[in-house]
Amino acid sequence: MTSALRTPAVAGRFYPGRADDLLREVRKYAAATAGGRISAIGCVAPHAGYVYSGGVAGAVYSAIEIPERCVILCPNHTGKGRALAVMANTAWQTPLGEVAADAELATRLLDRFPALEEDSGAHRSEHAIEVQLPFLQAQQPKLKIVPIAIGTRDFDVLRGLGGALAEAVADLEESGGEKALIIASSDMNHYESEAITRFKDGKAIERVLAMDARGLWEVVMREDISMCGFGPTVVMLTAAKLLGATSATLVKYATSGEVSGDYEAVVGYAGIIVQ
Repeated sequence: MTSALRTPAVAGRFYPGRADDLLREVRKYAAATAGGRISAIGCVAPHAGYVYSGGVAGAVYSAIEIPERCVILCPNHTGKGRALAVMANTAWQTPLGEVAADAELATRLLDRFPALEEDSGAHRSEHAIEVQLPFLQAQQPKLKIVPIAIGTRDFDVLRGLGGALAEAVADLEESGGEKALIIASSDMNHYESEAITRFKDGKAIERVLAMDARGLWEVVMREDISMCGFGPTVVMLTAAKLLGATSATLVKYATSGEVSGDYEAVVGYAGIIVQ
């Protein structure tokens, strides 16, 4: 049972604040494809305002089945709260309604990985999980989530969290629980030219498609790629491989310049499915 409610921080700014307008926009970006939806273990989806990144997020969510149980990993943009912060018993509200907390999975993960802490401060003003929720709600009315904000760049910590997450998910599935989708909420390189951003993003995407968590961490550090959710992506890739994932596919890439017309300082967006 949830004991609290996290209210929207960016409704009416990053996405429409009215339910009917929001549902219309989500369905526009995430229209079902003719080939049907596939079962995925993980994915990478962007978290900017929908006018910029909605098409990329929609390409991901229109291609995959959304199970009832989702783990959403995001960067901590605000710098508030704990370095690894989960809200295990808090429902999240969007204009489309409330999303329940997956307390069962969150508790198992907290038991396995003590560096992860229950903390609302890291989530209160953070947008990177919130903007994913309407896409998920539109497909899965029984959605429940484990929201985790990540504010560390330490590879060993990220790998450890990924391993613990894989164990917790596998244990639940083996005991008859629903399968889980692990979502890494991330934009790509920030505020450099279109050419530089595409070049840097190509290097990072190459490592994600190779399902090389360590390689992604190394190239982000070496090439100074401002991929805000590389930590969540390292965790997702680590967990997904342990859960049996064997391939990753880039479904769409875009930059903010395609919408704004400003190609001197763009943000990159990649949509990737891991299965």
